[in-house]
Amino acid sequence: MRIGVPKEIKNHEYRVGLIPSSVQELVHHGHQVMVQAGAGVGAGIADADYVAAGATIVDSADQVFADADMIVKVKEPLAVERKKLRKGQILFTYLHLAPDLEQTRDLIDSGAVCIAYETVTSGNGSLPLLTPMSEVAGRLAPQVGAHSLEKAQGGRGVLLGGVPGVPAAEVVILGGGVSGTHAATIAVGMGAKVTVVDRSADALKRLAAQFGTSISTVFSTRAAIEELVRRADLLIGTVLVPGAAAPKLVTHDMVRTMKPGSVIVDVAIGQGGCVETSHATTHADPTYVVDGVVHYCVANMPGAVARTSTFALNNVTLPYTLALANQGWKKALAQDAHLRNGLNVCEGKVTCEPVAQAHDLPYVKAETFLGQ
Repeated sequence: MRIGVPKEIKNHEYRVGLIPSSVQELVHHGHQVMVQAGAGVGAGIADADYVAAGATIVDSADQVFADADMIVKVKEPLAVERKKLRKGQILFTYLHLAPDLEQTRDLIDSGAVCIAYETVTSGNGSLPLLTPMSEVAGRLAPQVGAHSLEKAQGGRGVLLGGVPGVPAAEVVILGGGVSGTHAATIAVGMGAKVTVVDRSADALKRLAAQFGTSISTVFSTRAAIEELVRRADLLIGTVLVPGAAAPKLVTHDMVRTMKPGSVIVDVAIGQGGCVETSHATTHADPTYVVDGVVHYCVANMPGAVARTSTFALNNVTLPYTLALANQGWKKALAQDAHLRNGLNVCEGKVTCEPVAQAHDLPYVKAETFLGQ
């Protein structure tokens, strides 16, 4: 199979779809890999590294999209990239279609086979290709939140960990999953007063066992969220519903009750955000203010630490990339129900039910295309 890796063009996105060791594995299995010149520079990977691994360097994204049977990316294709897709071509990347009707329609029109990292599942019910980026985003959230709390950034002028004689900042984390747990790890390490909210009793027990008395855990109700949002210096939203738009747990009215200069970091913004006042921002212009509250809603947070993120992502995507290349998408999806769950759009049809529901579009089961 001919596999193409274009350079990411989303604002300040420095990650890359394949690293040299992944290329070497694919070449070892008899596949051809073409990488757009400069695609890995942001992650500290030179073109020469790809050549040494057996890849061919090509000058333009046009050439990558025109010649490749499968495109391996990191972020969703932007409009200019979606125009380059063709019928039957495999697209393997993060898509986050539930909050993005325009992209969904373009992928339908392309006729491509679009497999989303974030809806591939595992036997234990986790999302293995989303997990490493959720870990990175979770660990970044207190870091960017602490920076945003600085007065020069529009924040309250509060140090997350406080100092002797001055209280630490109150950090409220909505969601005790992967991102929430990693956010709590860093926030505790920075000395903050941390509360994690979740509606899963099992998650709360796990968090209590992991952190002990270093954090507080609260069962999620509207009343509890209202009270905690009002008190928070830093609110971190990490709530995720696989494949679907994130629920709006924090209303605009709740935001109005927050202290002036407090900060919201909405990690769930890739799926539309869990705060009503959130809208996607970029690394170039990461924050905005609503009712005196600073909002940090960068949709590709892990892109800020591109090298760490790229290598972590390849650790989990490579086996699936190899399966798609070695077997072809139909056989690979037929044999692996968990990879099959990653199929979001196929040959003009929506094959992910939460995406179809989000946009009121017809839903077709993936098995329809596999002869099952």
